[in-house]
Amino acid sequence: MKKKITLKQIARELDVSISTVSKSLRDSSEIGEETRLKVQAFAKFYNYKPNNIALSLKNRKSKAIGIIIPEIVHHFFSTVINGIEQVANEHGYSVIICLSDDSFDKEVLNMEMLANGSIDGFIMSLSKETQFKADFHHITEVINQGMPVVMFDRVTNEILCDKVIIDDKSAAYEAVQSLIDNGKKKIALVTTVDYVSVGKLRTDGYIKALLDNGIPFDENLIIKIENVDTCEIIISKLLQDKAIDAVFAVNELFAVTCIKTANKMGLRVPEDLSIIAFTDGIISKYSTPTITTVSQNGIKMGNKAAKMLIDRLESENEEEENYITEVIETHLIERESTN
Repeated sequence: MKKKITLKQIARELDVSISTVSKSLRDSSEIGEETRLKVQAFAKFYNYKPNNIALSLKNRKSKAIGIIIPEIVHHFFSTVINGIEQVANEHGYSVIICLSDDSFDKEVLNMEMLANGSIDGFIMSLSKETQFKADFHHITEVINQGMPVVMFDRVTNEILCDKVIIDDKSAAYEAVQSLIDNGKKKIALVTTVDYVSVGKLRTDGYIKALLDNGIPFDENLIIKIENVDTCEIIISKLLQDKAIDAVFAVNELFAVTCIKTANKMGLRVPEDLSIIAFTDGIISKYSTPTITTVSQNGIKMGNKAAKMLIDRLESENEEEENYITEVIETHLIERESTN
């Protein structure tokens, strides 16, 4: 009897991606015929059962919720998990947490593993790589098998499901507007690459605030950071422009790096440089100076995501597809990094 083979092993043996294997097994026209036939023949020889997701034990309730997040060290994601656990435990559900490490392949494998009878539904925030690839087949397959999914924070309009977000564009607009109201004229933006949905929306809010106030938009004042290891080097180049009087950072890490870099360059925060960040976490509260932030209520977002998922799981109308997008309010918490 041949040993059972996994999706990952097929991909490794044939030197192709997990996505290519999955699409080949579904006979997708996106994959060339030669590759499709090779994958299908290999899978057939080893008696591979296509996609454990499709084999999920729909009728056997585990009373467990699967959570997939890009990273655990980020304060925001840890607070969302706390919020999910509060509601889940109140309703008799346990949670299983998996990290995608911002990897598409790891996200797919996590979903395949958990959907094979381990959990009843998913709460997830998309990995950077998934957003870059714009490949959401693994999520579609889960939903098609009757397993509900709730997305939060990093979401996509390509998937019809319940979502919990903040109005990133509006929140960014208000943060930049507050800098302008304090007399700042040359405001830089430190953000993520465009394919990360929240970064793109926050960039849109930044640009709109400038234009609405008659401040020219200068692309040279926007830096997009993909690798945090190069963050300080890139920010130091930006701050060589001494005319910059404020920075809007899309997360706490970028903001505290701006402060550190400014100090090294002899710039005083907030006297010479005002800084605002997203996410009201530990870094913002205990950095020197403390950082003015746009507060994202991770606990509330987690509470809402868990309630939406459990409502789906316990609904008697299994065919209901009236999906909801819940928007969690934000507010600006002013601290020492602005004046």
